[in-house]
Amino acid sequence: MSQERIIQVERDILSKNDGFAAENRAYFAHNGIFALNFVSSPGSGKTSLLVRTISDLRERLAIGVVEGDQQTSNDAARIRETGAPAIQVNTGKGCHLDAHMVGHAVEELAPPKNSVLFIENVGNLVCPAAFDLGEAHKVVLLSVTEGEDKPLKYPDMFAAADLMILNKADLLPHLDFDVGACIANALRVNPKLQTLVVSARTGEGMPAFYSWIEANAAMAVTRALAKAG
Repeated sequence: MSQERIIQVERDILSKNDGFAAENRAYFAHNGIFALNFVSSPGSGKTSLLVRTISDLRERLAIGVVEGDQQTSNDAARIRETGAPAIQVNTGKGCHLDAHMVGHAVEELAPPKNSVLFIENVGNLVCPAAFDLGEAHKVVLLSVTEGEDKPLKYPDMFAAADLMILNKADLLPHLDFDVGACIANALRVNPKLQTLVVSARTGEGMPAFYSWIEANAAMAVTRALAKAG
């Protein structure tokens, strides 16, 4: 296949995905659902972060989860143990969720109005960057066990995200990791990127993340009510 043909196929795929993403976004906006797309490399702690977040916020927010993995339903099972509903989407050989998959999962999940939807994407810092799922924000998770230069190595993902969460802060005393350098690298790629340093294991820094979720979720509800009125 020629390079020109490859580019055309990629454009067609992304265009079709964007159409489904627009449908998802309209559905979320109409129903006051605040949707977040969590992206990271494998092992950064996405599921642990979501489990902690749901456990701490379940009395204040209705939360549902769409779990993306190539195989197994292990992460969805962990989420359901918190009491939150979760739908597992297995992508097989696919390296990311797409908007069509998410749309079908949301139909099955049937999240209530004025709720929060967490979409845990497949562990990959490349493919998911290009695929809009209809989410309000991409949240990129990076752990201190990875390199400070990850934002420079995978710039598209950090450019597409609105929030970077630096996880596993409890390990910092045992590692040679420069938090300031990592954040500086991320801001070189995306000067508007918000950043938080947390530990999903100990809870360090998590209240700031919860405040961010609650404030944005409240705005989503307000916008939905304004449109309905």
